[in-house]
Amino acid sequence: MPAATSRRRVSPTGDRVFEWLCRGAGLLVLGILGAIILTLFIGGLPAFREFGIQFLWSAEWNPVEGRERYGALVPVMGTLVTAVLAILFAVPLAFGIAFTLTELAPPWMRRPLGTAVELLAAIPSIIFGMWGLFVLVPLIQRHIQLPFGETLGALPLVGFLFESNNFAGTSVFAASLVLAIMILPFIAATMRDVFEQVPPVFKESAYGLGATRWEVMTGVVVPYTRVSVVGGIMLGLGRALGETMAVTFVIGNANRLATSLFDPSTTIASVVAMEFPESLMGSLKQSSLLALGFLLFVISFCVLALSRYLLRSRLK
Repeated sequence: MPAATSRRRVSPTGDRVFEWLCRGAGLLVLGILGAIILTLFIGGLPAFREFGIQFLWSAEWNPVEGRERYGALVPVMGTLVTAVLAILFAVPLAFGIAFTLTELAPPWMRRPLGTAVELLAAIPSIIFGMWGLFVLVPLIQRHIQLPFGETLGALPLVGFLFESNNFAGTSVFAASLVLAIMILPFIAATMRDVFEQVPPVFKESAYGLGATRWEVMTGVVVPYTRVSVVGGIMLGLGRALGETMAVTFVIGNANRLATSLFDPSTTIASVVAMEFPESLMGSLKQSSLLALGFLLFVISFCVLALSRYLLRSRLK
């Protein structure tokens, strides 16, 4: 006797409710994002009206009442320089960690080593800042800043990057190094995960042709995973652009353009963190700080748009 099969009828109402809930979640994210942008723009509008386009390239920051002048050049340059240096420091280390975890380390070591790297992402930023101020800054001052200034300061064209009269130790270099340590686990974990997704037959074919591990990594693994690798790097860059407390501890918070890697400076996030509590509601200073927040959002958006463009151009 053939078994009777029955199919349960699914009501379209549940599917529609689920569809609209998903649509609503997506629209909610866009709405929150738009509200944040609008709030920052409206709050910074008095500063844009007062200083005009010169707000972008003015290096002056004078909060004295009656002579208030504010400019975004110093914090914007500090934000970009520290973030770019952090990426330059972190990406080679992250690649080495991912290469070790996927190709070199024995199986019994991969899990604890990978867990240790991922635990770095769980450390609060203020802990990184305190550690950087009390441990890293003195080490940089004694073992990096002084030797580099003595040996590399006399070089033509680039020697000024290593000269500094700053004896406090807090500097752009210290902030970049702390940022590099903070974004390292994000980039390394992304690289490790995508390297593990490469089909084994691709690597085995290269090994069969006599390729070394380095040739397999650079000729097979990296080209296969380049899109995801760039995405992980952009994730770390976004984290570096918006970091606040750790940078505030070690960058020196000096409102001047750094001519050397070992000079103090400031970033958008550190300026807002330091001076926003002291600004009066509706004051020109508060408007300037909100305008800086808007500029930080624009910079982050431009970085994301550039990464999308690069990824699309590489895929063609």
